[in-house]
Amino acid sequence: MNRVKPREIILKGISGSPGICIGKAYIVDREGVNIIERYQVSGAMVSQETDRFKNAVAKAKKEHARIIKALDKDVSETLNILETHMALFKDKMLYGKTIETIQKEQINAEWALRKVSRQVKLMFQQVDDQYLKARANDIVQVSDKIMSYLLGARDIKIADINKRVIIVAHDLSPADASQIQLERIKGFVTDRGGKDSHTGIVAKSLKIPSVFGLARATTSINNDDILIVDGSSGIIIINPDEDTLFKYEERLARFEAYRADIERESHLPAVTRDGVVLDLMANIELVEEVVSAKDNGASGIGLFRTEFLYLDLERFPTEEELLVKYRELAELMTPQPVTIRTLDINGDKFNPYIDPVEEVNPSLGLRAVRFCLENKDIFITQIKAILRAAAFGNIKLLIPMISCMEELQQVKAVINQAVSDLEHENKIFNKDIDLGIMIEVPSAVLMADELAKEVDFFSIGTNDLIQYSLAIDRRNRRVAHLYQALNPSVLKMIKLTFAAARKNNIDVVMCGEMAGDPINIPVLLGFGIKNLSMNSASIPVIKKMIRSIDFKKAGKFSEKLLEFTTVQEITRFIYEEYKDILPYRETED
Repeated sequence: MNRVKPREIILKGISGSPGICIGKAYIVDREGVNIIERYQVSGAMVSQETDRFKNAVAKAKKEHARIIKALDKDVSETLNILETHMALFKDKMLYGKTIETIQKEQINAEWALRKVSRQVKLMFQQVDDQYLKARANDIVQVSDKIMSYLLGARDIKIADINKRVIIVAHDLSPADASQIQLERIKGFVTDRGGKDSHTGIVAKSLKIPSVFGLARATTSINNDDILIVDGSSGIIIINPDEDTLFKYEERLARFEAYRADIERESHLPAVTRDGVVLDLMANIELVEEVVSAKDNGASGIGLFRTEFLYLDLERFPTEEELLVKYRELAELMTPQPVTIRTLDINGDKFNPYIDPVEEVNPSLGLRAVRFCLENKDIFITQIKAILRAAAFGNIKLLIPMISCMEELQQVKAVINQAVSDLEHENKIFNKDIDLGIMIEVPSAVLMADELAKEVDFFSIGTNDLIQYSLAIDRRNRRVAHLYQALNPSVLKMIKLTFAAARKNNIDVVMCGEMAGDPINIPVLLGFGIKNLSMNSASIPVIKKMIRSIDFKKAGKFSEKLLEFTTVQEITRFIYEEYKDILPYRETED
């Protein structure tokens, strides 16, 4: 009996990382710290999956009962919560619905539980009653306990996948993406995520095609479906027909030839046609990425994100542990500069050993410098380690998310305290290092002239500046399409920031992902920005672009650009003016 060939389906998402890949789908998903796989079951296996789920519930319930029995009866509030959880183990919405999902959809127990728990959680979160809304957390906690017993030895990790496949997931964290083995994983697509997410940054560094914000990828795709991932256009094609396959195989060949040509020229300098020299530096998260930065021709590290040094441990790192990493980085790059950004913990960099405080909007809450100033012991430990490492190389200190003068004054007080402590401890360090702040919020732009008098350099963090200026969560697929670097208001804020820096004779570095997109380069050069820091893999492309631009002409071009009022007008104008030098870009036939 002949099988009917599946119909070709096209899904439109958001470009995560450019490139094209063709291969078989491999569906996974994250649940807690685990990756779970979705697979179909049938016949007798449905009954086995149902029994496996029931056994997991029984084991979780037994363990829960043991905890309740051992609990001091005087702690009545805790006891009530645990007893509520006990009832939820057999709750019809969770228990009954999961069994029903296994049997109706003929899928494995882990995936069914994940699907049902998310549905129930969403239902509770949408009601106005605060008591019922809080029950969503109970559902998640009980679901997690059951899931831990279900997974058992099925703890699938990205690094353990040994097939040549394209990963399909509801979401992937930056830590997941960083585990990808390039000889096995061709690309990945996710339901969630938005432009310039941290997962996208990792994908670009790996030079692996990715598409985010697809919404229904995990429900539309089956394991072993043939996929085309076009990371440049932000689309995926499920079970393409022969004509589509042939067309994309040709595109893939052209793209790889273009990339090879770019990489051959990566050692050439970033000098404009009229002789203006630019510094192109790398944004990195791990010391190991220094090799990639050097291979791609970086003139330094413009942004070292310190968060991964904290995420790798189950406790806060000590001063000595931080010093080892910072010193290694400084010595590897010397005499080239290394800019170390202090801890920037926020909503998308969850840290398991930080006491969690529930915030309605983490991006507007206790993050970055706010967190550090509230936890000065953690902050001063990091500052001391940076000052000590500065004795071994060319290190600069960068403070994220400064929004007012008061914060900067508090930061300087902490730095002075760190210097005093190090002097008292007779440790070798360098206190004469450049201090910079990230311009990421509109208030900092408006105060740029005053802030510039207090620091040695500005670093414009466009990822957050765009998010906060346009009131857009770039991880929210419903509004991620509005996250536009070329929005006129964003461009005007960048120009204001640069003007304030130039007036006060301090340097400016553009360190957001905006710096790594070729279409933005004529605009940034036109504003006068000569220091760019980006994902290492973007450096050769941007260098080639710079070598084709006249710096003075770009200045006149940018003045004209600011007369436009929409992103569409600005984008069209750039393509018309620079169509001959913009990098390889496919158009739909």
